[in-house]
Amino acid sequence: MNDLLKSIEAPVNEQIPELHPGDGVSVHVKIKEGGRERIQEFKGTVLYVHRNGANSTFTVRRVASNGIGVERTFPMRSPRIEKVVVERHSKVRRARLFFLRERTGKQARLKQKF
Repeated sequence: MNDLLKSIEAPVNEQIPELHPGDGVSVHVKIKEGGRERIQEFKGTVLYVHRNGANSTFTVRRVASNGIGVERTFPMRSPRIEKVVVERHSKVRRARLFFLRERTGKQARLKQKF
């Protein structure tokens, strides 16, 4: 039974590095528009990472125009993710950074880890 489950499981996406909450990342996602396919970049902060085997996901938050926050959840094993670039590591003391939702501007900044 275990071999059957592993045979239909999605393969691991090698383009996704080890992610932690507070990381500043740039996620390059393939977008299909009609017959064309292009790559769109989603740049933001990792709020949390769900480590659940084949169902692992990570959520990235960025502040769009007019100060509106946008959160997007990506599956770890998605073939639609072209690559993930970790731009900075931040020092955080918790695994879920939901407190960033209420903060804007300087309050929403995280200290960089060296």
